Parts: sequence; structure tokens; C-alpha cells
Amino acid sequence: MNVPFFRYEFDPEALAAIEECLRSGWLTTGPKTKEFEKRFAEAVSNGETIHAVAVNSCTAALHLALEAVGVKRGDLVVVPTMTFAATAEVVRYFDAIPVFVDADPVTLSLSTLHLEEVMKTIADGGKVPGPVTRGRRLRAVIPVHYGGRPCDLGKVNVLAARYGCDVIEDAAHAFPAAFSENGSLKKIGGGTSRITCFSFYANKTITTGEGGMATTTEPLLAERMRLMSLHGMDRDPWNRYAKSGTWDYRLVAPGFKYNLTDIASAIGLSQLEKAERFRAARQAIAERYDRFFADLEEIETPPRSDDVVDAHHLYVIKLRPAAMAIDRARFIEEMRARGVVCSVHWRPLHMHPYYVETYGYAPGDYPQAAAAWERIVSLPLFPSMTEEEIEVVITAVQEVVRRFRSKGR
Repeated sequence: MNVPFFRYEFDPEALAAIEECLRSGWLTTGPKTKEFEKRFAEAVSNGETIHAVAVNSCTAALHLALEAVGVKRGDLVVVPTMTFAATAEVVRYFDAIPVFVDADPVTLSLSTLHLEEVMKTIADGGKVPGPVTRGRRLRAVIPVHYGGRPCDLGKVNVLAARYGCDVIEDAAHAFPAAFSENGSLKKIGGGTSRITCFSFYANKTITTGEGGMATTTEPLLAERMRLMSLHGMDRDPWNRYAKSGTWDYRLVAPGFKYNLTDIASAIGLSQLEKAERFRAARQAIAERYDRFFADLEEIETPPRSDDVVDAHHLYVIKLRPAAMAIDRARFIEEMRARGVVCSVHWRPLHMHPYYVETYGYAPGDYPQAAAAWERIVSLPLFPSMTEEEIEVVITAVQEVVRRFRSKGR
């Protein structure tokens, strides 16, 4: 049997909703998208009014969020080095400067200890690795909820307030997710920062194929993001072509083409209804992995705690090199030979050619992320995994670890 890294679960309700869109004649941004925004806002709300803006990717949401809070050329935006390309590339869209922060060695989200050090160094006019930061404005920080486990957002918000910058969450992995605050759970995206950005890419916890969402408690920020998501027009298609709309519009800013279609939103609405079932299925698989890998000293399993609700987008193990006779690349090859496709999340940004050539980074500038990069392996984890597929993954990990233990163990 071959186990893919991810497989989309066929959704007959989504198929019916797509047909409804096709028969209605309304394919682009319209009533389905408005409904998707409304229901998603309700799903993440912690009791307050949430404004949700549907867009065609999390990258678009991050770009619009930074524009809405006023990031300009030359500004500094703090970004974890252990993240996907989009988190930092949207900063470069403004000719602004991403300043990297090392990873927490346990969770692999950004280290709040290093974040505090970096922000203080910038405020004091000191030197951080990479770009020249002296005399530049620290404008925002973008924490990433690695793998779907909420990072220490409370500490991030405290530091951001101390140093006068905004928090824009990259929650591409983190729906539905929550963390404990003052004894109660607080959902990610329900006012947990100025703006939270989600992904609905094909392999995410819910999907629209391609898509994303930005949420905020601030209506003016939502209005700005909505405006800029469709060319800077003061009326979107729904407002222009609906029966109550008007044909006229005006360009009030040089915007972008980031709107989400009704076809995609129809899929999203169906997926949204199943979000908690999907999360529970992922959690059950993750807990099963935890149990069967607990006695394998050669690997570390993901951290667990009762004070967070993990979306379980990824299941990332860390190999212990001293205990293994093979490296990470060989481990992945051996898993594939046993029918299991794995992945890696991610090569730290400061180790990619663009950032090395542009800012002169060295791997040792962020030692925790660099060390983790050599050890991490993402195992298959998706709601439609069969019992047989789960067993194949577990058996493959056990076989590879036991076969390639270091001599003397």
C-alpha cells in the first residue's frame, strides 16, 4: 500500500453547492462569498463582532493586512525564520525589510525569548543578523502557528505593545485552534491580534482549493482590505450587479486582484460545517502516532499540552541524529521505500539563496532553526486516512528506526 502525504476527502455537499453556483450564473465574488465570510467570522468569534474578508490565498490576506496597517518602504517587519515563503515575501512586496527570529526548539514556532532580544536590539539601535535596521521603524510582527499549534501569542502581543508595532497572525495552519487565556479558551482569529490570516489551500485543515481569509475586530481595517482586494474599487461586483446595486464605481486606491470566487466559497461553506470533525479526526491520528512512537528514543514527537487546542495540520517528528545511523534524507527515502510519502516543513528562510544573497545570512545566525531543519520530518496526517494507512505509517517509522539505530544501542 502507498500512503500519500495528503488526500482530499471527496465532499458531495460541496459538489452540490458548486452546481448551485453554476446554475445561478453567479461564479465570481457574490452571495456565497458573503455567506462564507459571515459564517467563518461566527466560527472564530470569541463573543465579539468579527469582520472577515475572503481572498484567494493566505498570501493575499497577509499582503492586504500589512497594507492596511500601513507598512511602507524601508519599514521593519519581524518574521520567524521557520516559516513558509509567503510570510516574508509579502514584506518584500512593500520593499520593506523582514527581520528574522529563531525558532523555539520544542514547538518550532517563533521563540518569544529571541523575539524580545531582537526587538530590544532594534529599539536600542543595535545590530541584528542580516539587514541594516538602525534608524528604521519597527512596524509589525508576524507570528506563525507552526503546524496548527498556537504559539505564545500572549507574550507576542505584550512585546508588540511594548515596542509599538502591530501583530498580524499567520494562521495558515491554525483553523480551528485555540489557546487558554485567563482560564478560558480563546479561538485563533477572534480578535487575537489586529488581523489574523488563514489559508484554505488544498491540503489545509479546510479547503476551497485555493483561498484565504483575513479576520479582524476593526471595521476600518476590514473595509480597507476588502477595498484593496479588488482593484481599489469602491464597489465590489455584488454591490454593482445585484438588483439593489449600481453600475457605477470609482477607483480610490491602486489595489490588487485578490477576491475569492463564489465557486470556491461554496466549497468553503461545505468544509466549514465539517471543520471540527476534521480536526477531531486529525487529533485522533496524532494521538495514535504519539502512543506508538512513545518508546522510540530515536525520535521526538510533537509537544502536547492541555492549554491549547491544536488544529493538527502537521505531525512533525524530530530525529535524534546521535541515535540514528542515517540522516533525515535517508530516513525519508526509507519511508518512501515502505510506501509512505513524507515532507519537510521547512528549510528556514535565512538558509534560502534569496535571503542569503540579499542580506548575507549564515546558517548559524539562527541556530535553533538550523538545527531543527536537519532533523524534522512531516508524516502523513489527514482526516480520510484509513486504519490500514495509519498502520502502514506507524509500522514504517518503527521499522526504519529499529533498523537504523546507531550501533551499540
